[in-house]
Amino acid sequence: MLPKLERALTVTGIPLTWYDVLLVVDATPDRRLTMTELGRQAVVSRERVSRVVSELEREGLMERQPHPDDRRSSFAAITAEGRRRLPGAAPHYLGAVRDHYLDHLSRQEISVISGALSRVVEAEQP
Repeated sequence: MLPKLERALTVTGIPLTWYDVLLVVDATPDRRLTMTELGRQAVVSRERVSRVVSELEREGLMERQPHPDDRRSSFAAITAEGRRRLPGAAPHYLGAVRDHYLDHLSRQEISVISGALSRVVEAEQP
């Protein structure tokens, strides 16, 4: 199913891995996360997160910022250009989720799945 979501985003020029990372970072209060925290929250593997951030940097959609309290760490921050482009990808992503997932489920099934996944997420919160 992920290839279908990837294809839906092709027209936006934002691959699925980029979309995920941009969405996670944009949802934070400061619109930045340490690379470690981004690796925990994004669907992208921790090993790939640095490569994805580098790709986003080259496109001007993210930037790395030094961590003032830890020289070994840095922040991944979404840029103004990243914030400008992210909303354009959302309708394509959400449309594909609807077409390939939600349209095949009843409201009751969606409610059960949502409740179950919410419990899993809550259990994993520190």
